[in-house]
Amino acid sequence: MSRLEKVTTGMGEECGVFGAYDMDGGDVAPSIYYGLFALQHRGQESCGIAVTDTYGQRKVSSKKGLGHVDDVFDEESLEELKGNLGVGHVRYSTAGGTRVENAQPLVINYVKGTLAIAHNGNLVNAIPLRRELEYTGAIFQTTIDSEVIAYHIARERLNVSKAEDAVKNAMKKIKGAYALVVSSPRKLIGARDPLGLKPLCIGKRGQAYFLASESCAIAAVGAEFVRDVLPGEVVSFTKHGIDSDMSMAIPGEQQARCIFEYIYFARTDSSIDGVNVYHSRITAGKALAESYPVEADLVVGVPDSGLVAAKGYSEQSGIPYGMAFHKNSYVGRTFIKPKQSDRESSVKIKLNVISEVVRGKRIVMVDDSIVRGTTCENIIKMLKKAGATEVHVRISSPPFLYPCYFGTDVPSNEQLIAHSHTTEQIRQMIGADTLGYMEVEKLKDMVGDLSFCDACFTGKYPMPVPGEDISHAFE
Repeated sequence: MSRLEKVTTGMGEECGVFGAYDMDGGDVAPSIYYGLFALQHRGQESCGIAVTDTYGQRKVSSKKGLGHVDDVFDEESLEELKGNLGVGHVRYSTAGGTRVENAQPLVINYVKGTLAIAHNGNLVNAIPLRRELEYTGAIFQTTIDSEVIAYHIARERLNVSKAEDAVKNAMKKIKGAYALVVSSPRKLIGARDPLGLKPLCIGKRGQAYFLASESCAIAAVGAEFVRDVLPGEVVSFTKHGIDSDMSMAIPGEQQARCIFEYIYFARTDSSIDGVNVYHSRITAGKALAESYPVEADLVVGVPDSGLVAAKGYSEQSGIPYGMAFHKNSYVGRTFIKPKQSDRESSVKIKLNVISEVVRGKRIVMVDDSIVRGTTCENIIKMLKKAGATEVHVRISSPPFLYPCYFGTDVPSNEQLIAHSHTTEQIRQMIGADTLGYMEVEKLKDMVGDLSFCDACFTGKYPMPVPGEDISHAFE
């Protein structure tokens, strides 16, 4: 999704992608459906599936719509999606961008056939690329930068003999974060940006191959995890097997995986680039306990992404771990509510405090982030109303200080509470007894030897971004 759309919501992740190719000719729509279900946490605004039959007329059938995966698809609609090759997508959008036209996959009909494309991420040069295309006659149907990518792949395909080479040539023009799954008439193609900002992995079940944003989706379809797509790699799956092209790769120390995948976005049962997300969050919790010890009776986590970090805090501190909240699983993620008033009221619908657990106790409450502070403030009020005598807040990420240009919907600086307030001021505003943020220096412990992007905390971007001084971007 592009910065063409004004960002007015809280923090969000842009999308999840899934691709499938059954060499034996079986229909892949049911597998894509279950894969998207496992990726639902990455996008809840819209979803879609596009499939084609590599043996028959190679006609693409697709269905997409607004809402969750089980809102858009049922048994009957999946039955109509016949084909052994396909891609799927779940999307999170900013306010004003929730239109069915912007739902993916995008299906492009052109002189060489049909392409279906699903994209997770954000391009930093989408606007100039789009203008350039418009001035050469391109007509856009959406406001997403995924369509810019689709146009470039289609145009490059006219000059090369293979679809994967068209993807590679398009990658030379686009800049930013992306994980792509593309189906051409006879191939499934996956591509990951050279920095590795967005995750993508490969799975196999019998003679069926899969591409997914996270390994949890590979497990969800009963497939075996094969490996991660490497940063800068283009992989293609045909009836002859797997091919890999690493010509777009860059040295490992220049790569920059999004650290927030490990802090928040990815599901706890996923592994990304060899690092287990559960282990990362345990490590974060232990680091918080080392940096900010406190006398307390119970450590609790805010569901879902704060739970494992709370377990790590408990293990390191020796303070018992408890479940203080009941989460209503049928309410969407808080940050997706477009208006502040909706966001505040949804906290009370989403979470209930188990008063028997917290009454009369000093609580350490672990959460993954503070964006504006209103959600955290409401939860602290709920805990104290339920009888907690003290609430000590520990955050498993550093303060958000800078916007993200790579697909994580961090709001503008004016909306980031940490941009204009000190930690002590934030503590007072949210009503916490003490407040401790993850130290930037300890983020590396979460991911071992992997290089990562922490620009939303430090302002040090791994590439030039809109409005940024190039020299600052490469500090």
